[in-house]
Amino acid sequence: MTDLPEWLSIVILGIIEGVTEFLPISSTGHLLIPQNLGWLPRQSDLFDVVIQSGAVIAVLAVFSKRVSHFATTLSSPDTRDYLLKLFVAFLITAVGGLFIKKLGIELPHEIAPVAWATLIGALVIFACEKWKKNHAGLAEITWTVVVVVGFAQILAAVFPGTSRSGASILAAMAVGIARPAATEFSFLLGVPTLMAAGFYKILSAIKDGEAGNENWSMIALGTLVSAISAFVVVRWLIRFVQTHTFNGFAWYRLIMGSALLIYVWSSQPPGTH
Repeated sequence: MTDLPEWLSIVILGIIEGVTEFLPISSTGHLLIPQNLGWLPRQSDLFDVVIQSGAVIAVLAVFSKRVSHFATTLSSPDTRDYLLKLFVAFLITAVGGLFIKKLGIELPHEIAPVAWATLIGALVIFACEKWKKNHAGLAEITWTVVVVVGFAQILAAVFPGTSRSGASILAAMAVGIARPAATEFSFLLGVPTLMAAGFYKILSAIKDGEAGNENWSMIALGTLVSAISAFVVVRWLIRFVQTHTFNGFAWYRLIMGSALLIYVWSSQPPGTH
């Protein structure tokens, strides 16, 4: 597949990003897998991060009424409280992201870390859903949720395959928030989180003199495709979480993670298992 035209490879990656960004299965992991396996040409870290910003457009479109409500009720204590909680959760993630950058942690070029994170994430979902069966959950976002979700996003950034949306939704549910409220908070928090990550990568590339090495037309194409595919998925998922658990995604992760680990094990030279 590495012989595919560049634009088609970019479109495929854009679809993968858009479809997986808000599902609890990890968009970063799914972007890295076909590139690391050589199925699609390897893109820069900047590409993988910036096209995630396209998913933000989908959230703003799907939640347009909610966003409009925020804009027209800024004088309301409830609106200011919710927006402040979004900001603090984002701030926790942003500070944590800068700390990760200082440590020099980068996206892995091996399959094994993604496979393990995918597999462990499945077990976490199963455990959370089993506990959640006896707890209906609250609709109000508490300050405990803000802190827990902020750190959950940091965890997802460190371990590709974890899933930013999955980690933040499950973290909110684990501390007593109902699934719909947790999903909405995670999606809206994704707007500043993904936009900031994209802008930071772009500014870093400009500062380091690497911006000229990027094919910006292909990045724009990937971002556009990501936005379109994410729009479809977000609309569907908002309805899905009203009446379904995430166990189906856990089974998918379990199969995917196991298959990747088997691939890693089988591809090792004899005598190194």
